[in-house]
Amino acid sequence: MDFFKDYDLKQIENLNLFAKQVVEGFIIGLHKSPFHGFSVEFAEHRLYNSGEPTKNIDWKVFARTDRLYVKKYEEETNLRCQIVIDTSSSMYFPIEKKDKNHINKLRFSSLAAASLMNLLKRQRDAFGLSLFDEEVTVHTKTKSSTKHYSLLLSQLDKFISSPEMNTKTFATSALHEIAENAHKRSLVIIFSDLLDSYSSLDDLFSALLHLKHNKHEVILFHVADDDKEWKLNYENRPYLFIDMESGEKIKLQTNEVKELYKNRMTTYRDTIKNKCLQYNIDYIDADIKKGFYPILNSYLIKRNKMI
Repeated sequence: MDFFKDYDLKQIENLNLFAKQVVEGFIIGLHKSPFHGFSVEFAEHRLYNSGEPTKNIDWKVFARTDRLYVKKYEEETNLRCQIVIDTSSSMYFPIEKKDKNHINKLRFSSLAAASLMNLLKRQRDAFGLSLFDEEVTVHTKTKSSTKHYSLLLSQLDKFISSPEMNTKTFATSALHEIAENAHKRSLVIIFSDLLDSYSSLDDLFSALLHLKHNKHEVILFHVADDDKEWKLNYENRPYLFIDMESGEKIKLQTNEVKELYKNRMTTYRDTIKNKCLQYNIDYIDADIKKGFYPILNSYLIKRNKMI
């Protein structure tokens, strides 16, 4: 965990991460469960049926109405959160060989994920980690212990410290697999640049809808270096660009293609945003130059106001 020791992962501890939908958990916590029983929050009254236990009869209502009503409750329980991170080669952009502590897309995603896991641990909520490139390489069960938290940080540290080039992205396949293997009614938080080597956007959203169909709530952090990847802001001189996933090379002068490139990338991103809105998926533009804390802080404050 050498990488994480230089960063404050407790900056968002004063906030909470609530589930927007009901969850199925095993510890009394912050989130609504579909199960009724031994909990603390009142849901509704219903008429008492003969032969039922009398322990939940509301005797005060009986005194006023002379009719037997039973109290129903909503169990408040813990959230299960599966954090999913794209570890394909493009997530190591930008490469800075002279500065081992510079922030690339994978490091940004890992810091944000570690901060969220620390927050969930404080809430006594369960969290797991899934890592993928062309396939799912890591998939852990959700737990809420400090030991589990340390184990997941060490998993991330391995990928941060040992980058692999020419590893492609197959998000569609990975997300379909995670949809089936994650505990039902989980909160699934995805960090990816969505530069998929194999899939169209239709394929990608079929996988995201698979998550939704399996009753998971989905949050998508679209991770990018906005200045370099979306705006193509480079000096006006010839460059050799190398695809980090395929190794393909192309020589060009950026100003000659800049406007066309920006228009196409803007259309691509807007299409993703609009589809996420259509399918009730939280979409967050995650520009790594803005820092993981401001982006998480802004999103959590906005989210908690909407719940």
